[in-house]
Amino acid sequence: MTNTALVHHRWSRSEYERMAVAGVFAPEDRLELIDGEIWEITPQSSLHATAVRKAEEALRSVFEEGFDVRVQLPMALGPDSEPEPDVAVVPGHLEDYRDAHPCRAALVVEISDSSLDYDRSTKARLYAANDIGEYWIVNLVDSHIVIYRQSDGGEFRQQMMLGIGDSISPLANPDEETTATDLLP
Repeated sequence: MTNTALVHHRWSRSEYERMAVAGVFAPEDRLELIDGEIWEITPQSSLHATAVRKAEEALRSVFEEGFDVRVQLPMALGPDSEPEPDVAVVPGHLEDYRDAHPCRAALVVEISDSSLDYDRSTKARLYAANDIGEYWIVNLVDSHIVIYRQSDGGEFRQQMMLGIGDSISPLANPDEETTATDLLP
């Protein structure tokens, strides 16, 4: 009897994208590549979907010029991650990303209910490691927003919480503000 070592394969973004083009994944599959691992995204509840739309509307009014507000679209973060954040505010115009996904963002927002622990840990580390300027978690479980700022390449050094009625100005557009009420359904 021989012992066989188990091999854990980590995928690169280019391999992941080639698999998608080759039809390895079904069109309805909701997947993202995080640190070389392919994760299946759980189906959205109506509450989650409403929060995504509210965040999109609120951030489109805050970031009117010089930014593109993208909803559940891929970002190219390093050689082995291609997350699809619920909302990402990226510099430039949508046409700037015709040939490649954005690799940086001024702000990323994740709407969290069943994915709360994953968004607080794995996603926060990923975004901090890739110098995302600001990361917000819209916590549907506890009805508040967690704001992460000042990434040091591995984690965010500043964290604050917004409750109903509290307001925040994004770092990338400090002259504008939104409220937790604007983001929570």
